[in-house]
Amino acid sequence: MTDVIKIANCSGFYGDKLSAAKEMVEGGPIDVLTGDYLAELTMAILYGQKMKRNTGYVGTFLKQVKQVLQPCIEKNIKIVSNAGGLNPAAMADAVKEIAKELELDVKVAYIDGDDLSPRMQELQGEGEAFRNMDTGQNLADSKNHLLTANAYLGAWGIKEALDQGADIVICPRVTDAAVVIGPAAWKFNWQRTDYDALAGALAAGHVIECGQQATGGNYAFFQEVPSFDNPGYPIAEIEANGNFTITKHAGTGGLVSVGTVKSQLLYEIGDPAYKNPDVIGHFDTLSIEQVGEDRVYVSGCKGSCPPPSHKVCINTLGGFRNGFEIMLTGLDIEEKAKILTDTFFKNIGGKEQFDDVSIELLRTDKENPQCNEEAFARLRIVAKSSDKDLVGRLFSAKMIEIALANIPGFGPMNPIGNGDSFLVYWPTLVDSQYITEYVHIDDQVTEVTPTSQLELEPVNHQVVPATVAAAPAGDTVSIPFGRLFGTRSGDKGGCANVGVWATSEEAYGFLHEFLTVERLKALMPETADLEIVRYDLANIHSLNFFIKGILGEGVASSVRMDPQAKSMGEYLRAKVIEVPAVLADAVKNA
Repeated sequence: MTDVIKIANCSGFYGDKLSAAKEMVEGGPIDVLTGDYLAELTMAILYGQKMKRNTGYVGTFLKQVKQVLQPCIEKNIKIVSNAGGLNPAAMADAVKEIAKELELDVKVAYIDGDDLSPRMQELQGEGEAFRNMDTGQNLADSKNHLLTANAYLGAWGIKEALDQGADIVICPRVTDAAVVIGPAAWKFNWQRTDYDALAGALAAGHVIECGQQATGGNYAFFQEVPSFDNPGYPIAEIEANGNFTITKHAGTGGLVSVGTVKSQLLYEIGDPAYKNPDVIGHFDTLSIEQVGEDRVYVSGCKGSCPPPSHKVCINTLGGFRNGFEIMLTGLDIEEKAKILTDTFFKNIGGKEQFDDVSIELLRTDKENPQCNEEAFARLRIVAKSSDKDLVGRLFSAKMIEIALANIPGFGPMNPIGNGDSFLVYWPTLVDSQYITEYVHIDDQVTEVTPTSQLELEPVNHQVVPATVAAAPAGDTVSIPFGRLFGTRSGDKGGCANVGVWATSEEAYGFLHEFLTVERLKALMPETADLEIVRYDLANIHSLNFFIKGILGEGVASSVRMDPQAKSMGEYLRAKVIEVPAVLADAVKNA
């Protein structure tokens, strides 16, 4: 068998299954246990914890460490995690205390260098504008108060720590895939210019970073999953050339298939030239194939030299908000919504005094309802302001005042915001010349310079587009989009992506021709006024749509019912479209 490093991920988010680490260590042979805990919103949550309790790291990770540290040392399993969050040094100290309590000799390393918040004024003086990648606004032009600013570090600090003999590597805000790339680079002693191998590890890290989403969770064709009882967590078996197999422990539920891997590969990406501070992985060059039960082989991912900048996650205090969700009942819903909205804002002093007002009428009511609940529609009103008093108690009181003095069928109100503060995510870039990773181990500090700053010969892979089959001809029939195509969607700051894949070459020929940006806007009218970019991944029979600005200023400040865009793909799959009858017949006969 080809020599591999088996990297198992036990966490896809802060709050994932606590026992997963123990299950991965005990469930079968692995070489590295990783955990991904940091979303953009998580950094803001950790900021609050650091201010209140001086922690700023993922506390639940320490419970997992206590469960698995002894067997990991006995089996020589390395632990690499980004649970250090905003305070990796403190987490490293806490891990050392656990090792001492368990009477284990453990070498713990931690990495920092990601925190730019103390340097922001200096960096802006050097000409770094920290331009918002979604809106184009410079940070200096924003009135928001800065909370956190963390660069996404790469994998070479992790490799350095493992080279120095670390058993556990505590990372701060590194890229999600870095906790996989680093151990693979350590195992095979990859060099900075091994771009194809690094690109493969990047793809592997991206597939397993969200845990069970690679093993049947959130999967469009969920009926294919044999069991959702105790789904396994993903394992990437990475080879020296960067090719890898995705699998899971035997005896666990879930599914590893071409579809589950493909859908996760499409998750939360934009351009298939996927940027990382160590390499650009070209996801439109790789191949995916089923090679056994719950075993999927991914090969041939090409890589280019990394970009000259690091992505930065900035969180700011955006202001305050308040709002309501009100039930409207029965007939004349739109007229009732208008009267109620006009009355409320007249009583409160007008819409113009607020920084932003969102009004949504959600028509969940049915004609000739068969029960009381089928007569309900929902009116959502949310207002934002930098002035807390404008969206405070008076705002709430003015809605309550008209409860008995306005429309019939006025239903209970669910508050949204209650005048609380909200955060604004600010995705941006910083020149990599200002980034240095610091590896702390055994009271020694090692500096690690980003690849882009080493004056290496640039390598840029030129992607040759894969051939697309012609769309089938003939009679058409009406079926839901999702009977023929899978989707996976998610948030990217204030933007969202919807990845779509076909299950056959013929179906992709139709998809490629049919699902233009204009067609997508027609199917999803709320995107009609937004900029959408379509990317083709013909190599895996997929399209990816990057929808700019649909989530406003990010998940923490979005007023959408689904602020993380997790449902957008399934929404698209529910749309009825006309398809060639031969494709519909193939679905029926499958």
